[in-house]
Amino acid sequence: MYRVPEGCHTAGVTPFAGADGAEVDYAALRELVEFQLAGGVAGILAVGTTGESPTVTWAEHTRIIAETAGIVGGRACTIAGTGSNSTAESTESTRHAVRNGVNAVLLVEPYYNGPSSIEIRREYMAPLAREFADVQVIPYVIPGRTGTQLLPEDLALLAEECPNVRCVKEATGNPDNMRRTRRLCGPEFQIFSGDDGITASMMADEAIGACGVISVMSNVAPAAVSRLTRALLDGDAVEADRLSAALRPLFDIVTVKTQEESAYGPRACKARNPLPVKTLMRVLGMPVGPVRRPLGKMTERGLQVVLDAARAVWAANPEILQPIGDAFGVDIERRLSESEYWQDLCYHD
Repeated sequence: MYRVPEGCHTAGVTPFAGADGAEVDYAALRELVEFQLAGGVAGILAVGTTGESPTVTWAEHTRIIAETAGIVGGRACTIAGTGSNSTAESTESTRHAVRNGVNAVLLVEPYYNGPSSIEIRREYMAPLAREFADVQVIPYVIPGRTGTQLLPEDLALLAEECPNVRCVKEATGNPDNMRRTRRLCGPEFQIFSGDDGITASMMADEAIGACGVISVMSNVAPAAVSRLTRALLDGDAVEADRLSAALRPLFDIVTVKTQEESAYGPRACKARNPLPVKTLMRVLGMPVGPVRRPLGKMTERGLQVVLDAARAVWAANPEILQPIGDAFGVDIERRLSESEYWQDLCYHD
């Protein structure tokens, strides 16, 4: 049975063309995947949360997976996001992904309709794992997005029943849940961080023992995030601490929270993934295009947070961002300094 390689897997963005992102830009997709491979990532996830899975059509979804698998061509692990809140839809999506040669599929917990943990296991994860027994099935546990959760007890039962469930993308943000997963699922079970900001602590904590990350910010810094996970796997605490500190400004903008004024008083604004990372990639000159509605733009304050983070990394550790300049022929210093590159990337009211 295929084993998902440890280390950094990039949750790839989906590049769109046009002001409203009406079309998937497949030429840009090739450039972005090649950039990831050049950065040494262990794998690439196509059409997950970061890839805007809720707003691509099923035809686009299938083609993005096929194109990604074809570009990767065995040079790294290819993971397809095939989860949904319908077992039937996920089955059909997984069937297409498997036909296109992916190594693993990522199944997000069913969102909105809120099945229990037992239902998630019995009516969703297990049927898919049994039907596609030759491919790794990775449960994606992210209750903050889905409003439900596959609990460690049911994950352990699932892994016991299905030999092709040997890892999880853990994005609960709850260390006790992570430790319970390790205790119940055993030492060989793979836990991948689903949160860039706590990857180092998850990998360093022996009671969790994470083996890598499915990362958002490796879209921008694949080589640096890959080196971070390698240092952690090798037990190189000095290098891991150095890289964690260098990457912290980027990890802190996966979600951007600001307080915004209005005629009726202040209100909180939370720009969630993939809006901040895609905004940053556009600032830096990477060919990603806009997000799709109902996602839109950063606020002016939110954009400033993104710019401040990028400038901090560029000033202290330019080697993290310079590969973008080399790969896409852009001047990072200029793009971070001149407003013409980012003035249209935020709301101005």
